[in-house]
Amino acid sequence: MTQTDTVLIVGAGPTGLTTACTLLQHGVDCRVIDRRKGPASEPKALILWSGALEVLRRIDVADALEKRSLPLSGASYWSNGRRTGGVRFGALADTAFPNPLCVPQSVTEGVLYDRLLRLGGDVEWDTELAEARITGPTTSVTLSVPGTGSPAPFSPQWLVGADGTHSKVREAAGISFEGSTYARDFLLGDGEFSGGLPEGEAQYHLTPEGVLVVVPLPGGGHRVFFDRDATGEVRPPSESDLQELLTARGPTGWRLDSTWWRSTFRVHTKVAGTFRAGPVFLAGDAAHCHSPAGGQGLNTGVQDGFNLGWKLAAVIHGADPALLDSYEAERRPAALRALRNSDRQTRLWMLRSGPKRVLRDTLLKVATATGALDRKIVPELAQLDPGLESSPAVPGALPKADPRNATGAAGTKNARNARNAKGPRLLRPGVRLPDTPWQPLHGTGAPSLHEFLAAGRHALLVIQGGDADLAEATAQEAAELAARSAVGARTDVVLLTDHRPRGEWDASVPYSRAVDVGRKLTALAEADQRPLVIYVRPDGAVGAWSSHPDLTLLAAGVSVLGSAVESVA
Repeated sequence: MTQTDTVLIVGAGPTGLTTACTLLQHGVDCRVIDRRKGPASEPKALILWSGALEVLRRIDVADALEKRSLPLSGASYWSNGRRTGGVRFGALADTAFPNPLCVPQSVTEGVLYDRLLRLGGDVEWDTELAEARITGPTTSVTLSVPGTGSPAPFSPQWLVGADGTHSKVREAAGISFEGSTYARDFLLGDGEFSGGLPEGEAQYHLTPEGVLVVVPLPGGGHRVFFDRDATGEVRPPSESDLQELLTARGPTGWRLDSTWWRSTFRVHTKVAGTFRAGPVFLAGDAAHCHSPAGGQGLNTGVQDGFNLGWKLAAVIHGADPALLDSYEAERRPAALRALRNSDRQTRLWMLRSGPKRVLRDTLLKVATATGALDRKIVPELAQLDPGLESSPAVPGALPKADPRNATGAAGTKNARNARNAKGPRLLRPGVRLPDTPWQPLHGTGAPSLHEFLAAGRHALLVIQGGDADLAEATAQEAAELAARSAVGARTDVVLLTDHRPRGEWDASVPYSRAVDVGRKLTALAEADQRPLVIYVRPDGAVGAWSSHPDLTLLAAGVSVLGSAVESVA
C-alpha cells in the first residue's frame, strides 16, 4: 500500500488490536501506534462475554484465551449478610461460549498482540499522536517518537481512534464526549485472600456504606472492588485500606494476605457525539466509557473493532463506501445499550436509603425466583444480539418480481419495505443466525454453521429447495458472483443440500457442500421449492436474503457484493 492509503490505528489496546487483526485477515495492511513502551502489564478489565468471544474466535484467539481463563458459573447478590438473588451463567443457547470467562486484560492484549505479529503486523510502541489535522476527506498527522527528532507529516486515508477516554483523535476531530462522572472513588486490589472467598462465581455485597465486589481470578487469587466517597486521592489504596473495607462489608473471616496490583480511579459514563467524522473513526473507550459493572467496556470495544475492521477492508477492496456509514448506525446504539446496563447496575449498588434498599432486595429475590434475572440480565450482558434490523447495511429480502426494484430510488424504497416485512425470524436482516449442526460433504470440515462462520469471512449460504439441479446451478452462480465482488477472495459459498452423488464430488466445483442435519434452514427453502440464498456478514448476521434464482437482485442490495452486478450489467 502507499503511505496515503494506509489505515492508521492509534492505540494498541484490545480495541485497536482487534481492528488491526481484522484488517490484516481481510488482506489490508495497517499501521498501529501506541504511546506506551510495550503491551499492558496491568490486569484492568476481567470479563469476556459471549458476543466478544465470538468476535475473538473470528480472529483466531478465542482458544488461546480460553486456556488462560476461568469460566464463571454465575453471580450472587448479598445484603445484610444474606443472599438476596443471583444469576446463573452457562444456559445461553446457540453459542460456543455459554459462560463468561474471567481473563485479565493484560492477557487479552498479549494474545491479540501475538496474533497481530503472526498476521504480519506490528505495533510502533513509544510513538504518540502529536497532532492531527482533519480537512474534509483528508487527514494529516504528526507522530512523536522519542530520540528521532521531528518526523515528517503522515497522511493516512483512514484514521482510527482507539486511544482511550482521553483520546487525542477524538479531540482533533472536534467530537464531543458527553456524559457524567460518578461522585465516588473506586478502589480495587488483586491478590491472595483467605477465609473462603468464592471460587466459581462473582459476588456483590451491597451495604449501606457501599459495594464489595469479589471475582475469582484464573490461576488463583481474587479481585476485590469497592466504592467510597470521593476524596480526590489518586494513589492506589494500601493493603490496610482494602482490609478495612473488606472487614466492614464482607463476611466474617475474610482476610487479605497479599496483593500484586492495586488501583484507585473515578468512573465515567460517557459517549461520543458521533463515532465518525469523515475519514476518522472512534472505537472502544475513545467512543464510550462505562462503569465496570457487568464488564461491558472491553467487550463493546472489541466488537467495535471487528465491525469497523471488516467494513474498512471491504471498502478499501472496492465495496461501496456507503458501507462505512453503517459503523456508527450499528455500534453507537450498541454502546448506548451497554452504558445503560452498566449504569443501572452501578446505581443499584449505590442505593443508600433504607426503603429503596428493601425494595431493591425484594425485587432481586422475586426476579431470581421467577428466573427473570437469568432471562433478561445474562443476554443483555452477553451482547449476542447485534440488533441491526434498522442498519443501512442490511437492505433486506429484495422483491422477487421486478428486477427494477433492485436499484435506484425504487430499490431503496422496496428494500426498506422488505426489511420491515414479516418473515422467518432467523432470516430477518440484521439478526444473528442461530447455530445448526450439519454433515460436511465437500470443501469444508466444519461440523456446524457457527463453526463454518468462525473464520470471520463473508459467506453465501445456498439452501436447496425442491429442485436439486437448480440448487447446484444457483450455488455455481453464487460462487461466480462472489468471485466478481469486491470481497471475492474473502467470501465462502456453501450449498446445504439433501442431494448425495453416487460417485465422488467434482473437486473443481468452487463451493462447499453440506447436509443440513438440524433442518432449521432447509425447511425454509422447502416451503418455496426454490433455492434460498443468504448473504451472511463476517459477524454472523444476516445481511440480506432472497429466494430468487437471479442473484443479481440480491447483490444489488448488498454493499460488498453490489460491484459484481456492474460487471455483468
